[in-house]
Amino acid sequence: MQMNGGAAATIEPSEIMGGLFGDGIIGLKGAFEPRFADGLHHDLMTLFAEARQVTGGALPRGPQRWYVEVQPERIGGFVAIVTHPWFVAVCETVLTKRYRIVEVGFDIPFPGAADQPWHRDFAVPAATSRDRRLDSLAFNLTTVDTRPEHGPFEIAPGTQWDEFDGCEQGMFPPQALWERYRARAVRKMPQRGDISARSALTVHRGTANRSDEPRPVLVIGVDAPDACNADHHDLQVTRGWLDAAPAQVREHLAARVVERLEPVIQHHVIEGLLAADDDGGALTQAPICSTTE
Repeated sequence: MQMNGGAAATIEPSEIMGGLFGDGIIGLKGAFEPRFADGLHHDLMTLFAEARQVTGGALPRGPQRWYVEVQPERIGGFVAIVTHPWFVAVCETVLTKRYRIVEVGFDIPFPGAADQPWHRDFAVPAATSRDRRLDSLAFNLTTVDTRPEHGPFEIAPGTQWDEFDGCEQGMFPPQALWERYRARAVRKMPQRGDISARSALTVHRGTANRSDEPRPVLVIGVDAPDACNADHHDLQVTRGWLDAAPAQVREHLAARVVERLEPVIQHHVIEGLLAADDDGGALTQAPICSTTE
């Protein structure tokens, strides 16, 4: 589902639920001006350079691809994003009005990044496998106008409900299912100012970046009240910034308050993503079905 920016105030809960419970991904085109994304791009590139100087600051997600977690106040447009009517409506509709923002980071594939293995971001929780509901969402904002050579995000709609037999963590599908995902695959081509929301359980992958520039994408992870993804992240804010933030932000941030921002040391190493999927679909090494957290 895609809507234009002007339709954000009239979006129907049934459309949000239908998109996220159906395809597993929805989007709002033109939620922000392109220059907003340009400012975001500058922030992310600066933060990446800093993170590379800290052990554990930038974790590999495959060849020439990195993931960095950051503090919300280091993102100039963070408040504007999480108070956008569409963002709020999606969170409240799927995760209830007690939703919690638990993760802020960005994925950055550079030229030379390879096709990732098909995967989901974490194991399927009981809320989904038993109760048939989604207890977390990932919001994405690109900072470049995505072109085919950038290595677009590729997703297999409807696969958030798949279960993988024989895979303890349920993150990496067995080879017998790969053709299913290739057949369903849709490449997303967001432009500056667009925003999307997806279930991180929907099977997806990053594709090879054959361009001459990086393709940063901001990620904001949001949980339902009973989800536990906050345990894997270190969201932190300073007291001064938190006190100055709107109530809409303060009430939903699952962050620890610090006197001074500390480097975010990441521990969510996804070993299976360190193997690249060749053009022919064969992995350079078989992905494992576990994570180190």
